[in-house]
Amino acid sequence: MTSKMIGIGNCIPSETITNVFFDKHIFLDEKGILLKDDNFSITEKLKKITGIEERRYADRNQVTSDLGLIAAQAAIEDSGIDPETLDYIIFAHNFGDVRFGTVQSDMVPSLAARVKHSLKIKNNFCVAYDVLFGCPGWIEGVIQANAFIKSGIAKRCLVIGAETLSRVVDIHDRDSMIYADGAGAVILEINNDDSGIQSHLSASYTLNEKDYLFFGKSYNNESCKDTKYIKMDGRKIYEFALLHVPDAMKKCLDNSGYSINQLNKIIIHQANEKMDEAIVERFYKLYNEAVPKNIMPMVIQKLGNSSVATIPSLLKMILKGELEEHAIKENDIVLFASVGAGMNINAFVYKF
Repeated sequence: MTSKMIGIGNCIPSETITNVFFDKHIFLDEKGILLKDDNFSITEKLKKITGIEERRYADRNQVTSDLGLIAAQAAIEDSGIDPETLDYIIFAHNFGDVRFGTVQSDMVPSLAARVKHSLKIKNNFCVAYDVLFGCPGWIEGVIQANAFIKSGIAKRCLVIGAETLSRVVDIHDRDSMIYADGAGAVILEINNDDSGIQSHLSASYTLNEKDYLFFGKSYNNESCKDTKYIKMDGRKIYEFALLHVPDAMKKCLDNSGYSINQLNKIIIHQANEKMDEAIVERFYKLYNEAVPKNIMPMVIQKLGNSSVATIPSLLKMILKGELEEHAIKENDIVLFASVGAGMNINAFVYKF
């Protein structure tokens, strides 16, 4: 017995933000000193490293739970289920609802509770709670839902990943350009055939890596003294990911019983195109294999890094035929993986 995805949905905000949007920004270094390069050079370097040309921002009237609701409604419609039959609603995010033009995070009640309320679910035994696990939060929610299902605690779960990172960035930090907004959701159901989740793995590296991603002060020490924003040590994150994520992916695949040559797709958190490519290359090197063509779909070029939303949003696009070069068919083996704040790593192998 395992759990199987029976419905999927996403919410890709309509506001497209190209790299030109940042032409007028004043980018500073950690000491508050103006960067030497002009903004065109800065955005071109960003594009070369991360692959990002565009990203999506939520409508000014929307918050994270609104995006999550849209994705959840789409997943429910796709599955054809009655939402009253859901046993759990698990909502992965990191910063709660942050209204446009404000800096205050709102997490009470939980975003999962807000979605359940908006879905008008009357079933009091449909449990709604949030997961804060960095960018790997949606995968962790899927792993938890799978555990509930395999243990007999639940038969059907809704797992949402949504974020509005555009609301928590320091506009004077060039790293702010990678972040985006979005949401994705799946319905997981008890399954008795050989499809569904085959293996999974999670890890938290906190002894020395806890502060690779953190909330810190603006680089503008004059006008933003009391407000904190998402910050990262990009070099350390890159080195950490290349050192640990390929090994975690290998362990997860080996635990599934499938071989590297049976793997049809790798769906990895869309954080940085060059980093993801390097992770997958190192993963295949562990098996002394070359990376197959089209093994790793990427949409970061147009959607940016929307944290927990990147993987379910991308999966929906593949399953619904929205990416020309990529498809997933019945019996395909797919490896999902993510890395992010914590530092957390997780993965699962899925048979469609």
